[in-house]
Amino acid sequence: MHSFFNAFETFLFVPNRVVQSGAHIRDAIDMKRTMFTVLIALIPALLFGMWNVGHWHFLSIGEAANRTLWETFRYGLMKVLPIIIVSYITGLTIEIIFAQIRHHEVPEGFFVTGMLIPLILPPDIPLWMVVVATTFAVIIGVEVFGGAGMNLLNPALTARAFLFFAYPSEMTGDKVWVSGLKAGHGIIDGFTSATPLANLTQGNSDLLPPVRELFFGFIPGSIGETSKIAILIGAAILIITGVGSWKIMMSGVGGVFAMGFLLNILSPLAHNESIQEYMVLAPFEHLLIGGFAFGIVFMATDPVSAAQTNKGKWIYGLLIGMLVVLIRVFNPAYPEGTMLAILLMNVLTPLIDYYIVEANIRRRLRRARVSQMNLS
Repeated sequence: MHSFFNAFETFLFVPNRVVQSGAHIRDAIDMKRTMFTVLIALIPALLFGMWNVGHWHFLSIGEAANRTLWETFRYGLMKVLPIIIVSYITGLTIEIIFAQIRHHEVPEGFFVTGMLIPLILPPDIPLWMVVVATTFAVIIGVEVFGGAGMNLLNPALTARAFLFFAYPSEMTGDKVWVSGLKAGHGIIDGFTSATPLANLTQGNSDLLPPVRELFFGFIPGSIGETSKIAILIGAAILIITGVGSWKIMMSGVGGVFAMGFLLNILSPLAHNESIQEYMVLAPFEHLLIGGFAFGIVFMATDPVSAAQTNKGKWIYGLLIGMLVVLIRVFNPAYPEGTMLAILLMNVLTPLIDYYIVEANIRRRLRRARVSQMNLS
């Protein structure tokens, strides 16, 4: 059980090992501490998500005004905590088994993945589905590629994609985003839980919540994706500590604005009325609806599946932002767009980095030839 013991020991204590070859550079942080920095950045979105789950539950039964902040938060805590526990137990068990078989150390990546998976799920997702999705993400999304650090796709999004296509009734529709709504007990008359994306897909742009509610997150949705201010706090932590790439975040936002403005210009050419309503949506509103903000901050910046070169990060983020808007507007079957855009760019990332490296090599070769000619 060396792998298990080592994982537990280094969870509590800083390892005393250093590299045995190459340049030795002292740093105050190792990989586990890097992962914990991401966990700290996720805390604002997690805490708000717990409160929001309780808020929308009590709103659906007409009791929101009669509940205290603690009662609302406690309900969400009781809903979200089991999902987190199941995610971590399932994923870490599989990671320890594979590490023991390979006589390797347990990788640190699941410290973040185990939290990301619950935050991108609906609050009433059955726990057995969390087990199946986490198992799929770790084995098919990570281990078959050689383990953590070798995976092509973001593991958390791999889990969500599996659930989205395998169990669509639990991941789509208006009733899955509010806890207790599917059971239908005590729901007040006239209550609606349609997300902003659902309203836009149905051509009901007039039902969009005010910008203030979109920004603060008082809307139904996945557990951790609704509050943009909480996500911005997390983004600031990642950027200040240098853990998350600000290039990917900024270029992703730029991609949304670029495609949003382009569609605004082309909207008179649209023949479908519902698509035209979507095309005239202000670009900044694409940042506030759905899970784009959460995805571009916490999943697109995954150091393993994201671009590695500096230019590649700009291209990678830009294309994610543009693809999100394109998928949302022109493919009503997938109203979100963020999941598919990031996964698609994960697949294309090695190609992007390859061409950028090759371009650098060719440029330096040309420079060397010119220098040689000048000397001769």
